[in-house]
Amino acid sequence: MRHFISIADLSRADAIAVLDTAEQMAATQSRSIRKLPTLVGTTVVNLFMEDSTRTRISFEAAAKRLSADVINFSAKGSSLSKGESLKDTALTLQAMGADAIVVRSPSSGAAHLLAHAGWVTQPIVNAGDGTHEHPTQAMLDAFTLRRHLAGDDASGQGLDGRHVVIVGDILHSRVARSNVLLLTLLGARVTLVAPPSLVPVGASAWPCEVVYDLDEALAAGTDAVMMLRVQRERMIGGGFFPTPAEYTRRFCLTTSRAARLDDHAIVLHPGPMNRGFEIAGDVADSPRSVIVEQVAAGVSVRMAVLYQLLASTTQES
Repeated sequence: MRHFISIADLSRADAIAVLDTAEQMAATQSRSIRKLPTLVGTTVVNLFMEDSTRTRISFEAAAKRLSADVINFSAKGSSLSKGESLKDTALTLQAMGADAIVVRSPSSGAAHLLAHAGWVTQPIVNAGDGTHEHPTQAMLDAFTLRRHLAGDDASGQGLDGRHVVIVGDILHSRVARSNVLLLTLLGARVTLVAPPSLVPVGASAWPCEVVYDLDEALAAGTDAVMMLRVQRERMIGGGFFPTPAEYTRRFCLTTSRAARLDDHAIVLHPGPMNRGFEIAGDVADSPRSVIVEQVAAGVSVRMAVLYQLLASTTQES
């Protein structure tokens, strides 16, 4: 694996290998000393051109727990804010000795451009690009789902036969796109639920079902429900739904809707949450919620990705 840009680049075996490695990484995090010496001497640069809390911190924690040095590079206050191009920023980071670049950008395709334009030679990790993909988020979601739905020993297993319902702002969600690709690759059945105005053109060609009624989707039986944040900051001009109250009435995972789920069903959310809008607060805090587990899984999964990209190079040198 040279880069980690898109779930579409992975085979089922590749995806399961990352998840199995993440399980091994998670096992080390219960030890009194959680750091591994694997990436001693390497430098990981977090190039974040878009605001983030969970993703940036978990990538930083992942790299440090593998004993890598970390440079956090924010667009705000940098030369990027003065108009410097992505190419010149990348060349600067390469000249400073970066061994891998984790990039988050508001522009779809930015990570792919960095990886394949020939500007830099380092491995590139996509930490979210525009409305395109967020592959490590999908990986940590699958990691969490597999732990709950694949039995006591999930190693080597996918999510065959499981049904996952993803609800909300599909149109602007890079998380939804990556999850559809990954969960179906792992054998799950995926149903997307959203108002028609928040379903991307061409979603009918995705390997999933698209419906517009949340109660109908839940009535069909589900193993997991993933709620998505409504990204109002991307809804320039508005008009995607009549009112927030109407959206909540039709698409919020309320207490009554959650009560109708099967006993084993779990609830996920990639965060940040708008409590009371897309998910009721008591549902987010309920025993069936695994939202905090998702955050914890992010460190293990990102350790696994960095390990697979950099460990062999480190050992060779």
